[in-house]
Amino acid sequence: MAQPGFQALIGALGFYPVVPDADWVKRLLCWGVRSIQLRHKPLMHDDEALVRQVRESVAAARDVAGAQVFINDHWELALAEGAYGVHLGQEDWAALSDAQRQRLWASGIRLGLSTHTPHEWAIAQAAKPSYIAIGPVYPTTLKVMPYDPVGLEQLKAWTLQVSPCPVVAIGGISLERLPDVVACGVNGVAVVSAVTQASDPQAAATAGLQSFTFGIQNP
Repeated sequence: MAQPGFQALIGALGFYPVVPDADWVKRLLCWGVRSIQLRHKPLMHDDEALVRQVRESVAAARDVAGAQVFINDHWELALAEGAYGVHLGQEDWAALSDAQRQRLWASGIRLGLSTHTPHEWAIAQAAKPSYIAIGPVYPTTLKVMPYDPVGLEQLKAWTLQVSPCPVVAIGGISLERLPDVVACGVNGVAVVSAVTQASDPQAAATAGLQSFTFGIQNP
């Protein structure tokens, strides 16, 4: 018997910043952002610091109605802390045993999976996650990517093909590019440097929220 899908999102992800620590999570929640991913990558291995970052992020989200905070990679810790969601890359998902995948599903946690190619999003679709991330949409300098940029036309086509699974676009998306990405019909747009490297992060967050809202109203 086929396993049902992971829990559905409680709402559209919309403007979806990816941030390095719990302080960013707390600030963004205060600024009205409701979808956030904690991607904590410390320079040195520090289990206590990691636990603290995840615990504080999860606790902050519990106090905010409609908050959807995902923990990148550290799925066991996310489960232990009662996180709303976890985001995994293709290699992380492939490394899980059937028992571990069953444990994730049975927990009721939301799952986001990264994809970069048609083969990868076919794998993601079979997992029936809460959302599928497609990227990089544009060239990005934040990490070395062995994939060519997807581009807007391909993003729109893939978004239609994986429907009804929600799609999140990611990779090289600035605030200026955001409306064009939203127009592709995606459920959310993940950004990194557009907020964390902005001269005025709060203003950037506000602009990002407004761009996505306008995009939904005027597709």
